[in-house]
Amino acid sequence: MLSVKNEAILVELNGHLAPVTAAEFCTWEKNMLISISEDRSFKVWDYSTGLLIYQSGVFTGFPLLSLLVDEEKRQIITGSAEGQLWIFSLISDHNYRCVTRIDLKKEQEKFYNKIWKSEEELGERQNASELCKTSSMKPEGPVEASLPVLLIEHCDYSVCFHKEENESCVQNRSYFWIGTSTGLLLINSANLELEAFLCYKDYSGLSVRFARSCSLMKKAVNGKVLCLITSIFEDMIAVLEVNPALLVTSQQSGIFTSGNEESLSVIARCPLLPKSPLCTNLNKKRLSKTEGVKSTMKDQPLVFHNKIKSSGYTAAPQMTMFSPNTNLKKNKVSKCKTSFKCTSKEYPLESSPPVIFEAEISVSLEPTRICCIQYSGDGNYLACGLANKTVLIFNSDLTDTHHVFGGHDGVVNSVDWSHDKKWIVSASDDRTVRVWSVCKNEAALILGKEMFHRSVGFAQFYFMDTFILLCCGAEFHLLSFHLDATKDDLRRYKRKSVCKLVQKFPMASTVEITSLSAVNDFYSYIVLTAGSNRALEVFDLNAGRSTAVIPEVHTRAVHQICQNKGSAFSTQKPEAYNLFMTTAVGDGIKLWDLRTLKCERRFEGHSNRSYPCGIAVSPCGKFIASGSDDKCAYIYEMHSSTFSHKLGGHTDSVVNVAFSPFSPQLTTATLDGKLRMYMP
Repeated sequence: MLSVKNEAILVELNGHLAPVTAAEFCTWEKNMLISISEDRSFKVWDYSTGLLIYQSGVFTGFPLLSLLVDEEKRQIITGSAEGQLWIFSLISDHNYRCVTRIDLKKEQEKFYNKIWKSEEELGERQNASELCKTSSMKPEGPVEASLPVLLIEHCDYSVCFHKEENESCVQNRSYFWIGTSTGLLLINSANLELEAFLCYKDYSGLSVRFARSCSLMKKAVNGKVLCLITSIFEDMIAVLEVNPALLVTSQQSGIFTSGNEESLSVIARCPLLPKSPLCTNLNKKRLSKTEGVKSTMKDQPLVFHNKIKSSGYTAAPQMTMFSPNTNLKKNKVSKCKTSFKCTSKEYPLESSPPVIFEAEISVSLEPTRICCIQYSGDGNYLACGLANKTVLIFNSDLTDTHHVFGGHDGVVNSVDWSHDKKWIVSASDDRTVRVWSVCKNEAALILGKEMFHRSVGFAQFYFMDTFILLCCGAEFHLLSFHLDATKDDLRRYKRKSVCKLVQKFPMASTVEITSLSAVNDFYSYIVLTAGSNRALEVFDLNAGRSTAVIPEVHTRAVHQICQNKGSAFSTQKPEAYNLFMTTAVGDGIKLWDLRTLKCERRFEGHSNRSYPCGIAVSPCGKFIASGSDDKCAYIYEMHSSTFSHKLGGHTDSVVNVAFSPFSPQLTTATLDGKLRMYMP
């Protein structure tokens, strides 16, 4: 039972089946109160009338002990006696859905491993103050079987970190404290990862090893907060003085060290090296040394406001990264059109997300899995790779099938358009890669089974159509090529296209590369790969080597890497191109910054438990689309961790999504072979 006094009115709220453990007012909703109980549920009340607005089901096997109402993100965070955090959305049309669940014991073990691995690589322990020492950071046994969450409280990061980091980062960073029976945990609220951990038994002079309860000051003084804990075994109270900034910096330094003094950049910032693999060119056209695009500002980790000013979403374009070639020379062999619909039109940066259903089409008479989809650079056409061994090209409005390419003898795993929109490269389970002429209904180049010992999982054009990248097994290949669709009248069977292997790049400690991504619309030396070992590796092809490895990117192997590539019709700030997303079955979507090699945000809400579902980022960089196995597609805003729109009406799992580079248009693809188009 809860009693709420409002002036002269005393309200009793009855409904919980066990003692109420915590209750908080919802400040942005009038007369709303939220309570949790040992009955393992939470309830939402209108305390002015005493009416129950919402009652959750039992979602945990242990009593709920702690509660935090997050006003900024419109959500509640609850903690249970078994060390689990449950986050529920309070956004009006989300119906109090569960956003995510965090296992603190697993997060703590993962954090231990990161700390010790970095220390082993450095060859020495990190120096820390007495407060921040973690002499037992890697325990001899497992983390405590029971890790009751006694407290959830906001961290006053704006005061604590003002001397440690630049002001723009501080204004957009958000943490919250977790008080447990064994220590304090500091969680990043954007990516929901553990940033620092303070164990009571590592604090010199503290006799309390296990806490019955704890409390934290909400406001920091001189960058420090006071923590009060009571002993579970003795009649004892202790007060700790904690410096959050020092705690984080002492434990985080070295974890994300990439081995480079300079941060990585997707945009090429220096000329090609004389011995670079990228100097090889089979296209018989002079490949000049690429002049790096000089940024007008110092690279800093990307941060998020409600309006993402740091990424240029609300500002006028400041520079042109790349522009479409509007004077393409006509090929003497073909008269196919490769020009843009409207070369003067720019992508509307302030457009609403495409959420209104416009059209639907089935790709075949029988239900056929759509394995991959991609728009051409001008947005005129959509290429689809199917499980029935074919590649289809549709008009962008899905009204007509422009081409049908047949020849593969296995599932088509990937399709990719060339920058000049004249060619499509496809990879298949049949251990072949084919390059198709869009102007002709045939393959201009076939790389056969003699080149690959396993199926080719992915292939794409790279470095402004100078190379082809493909992954096979635990390595990816860099291929130089020359395409010629013409044939000799006397030897019509002989193709004039040629291809040469430049170099193979193995990914460390993995059995198979599960995803690969690189930019082709402008010059970039960076190639991103993900492996079956759940790691992500960054390669610099100008230097011809691996430059960074991020271990344990997800709880399962990454099945897609999606870079923020923009388009020829939109312009973003240079630092925005360093953002990329990863996704894995059962582990949501993560947003990464290449310069820091850190996860900046998590996106949760869609269902991805049984089948790999694809993701895409809009040309303006503001929206992320995701497939889902609940027969819906979801749209997230880049600055928010929960979805803003849910697109229903599909007849099967949505396995692929793609944004048009030309206009605000989204196409979804389903497991039963249907394409659906959405507009703003």
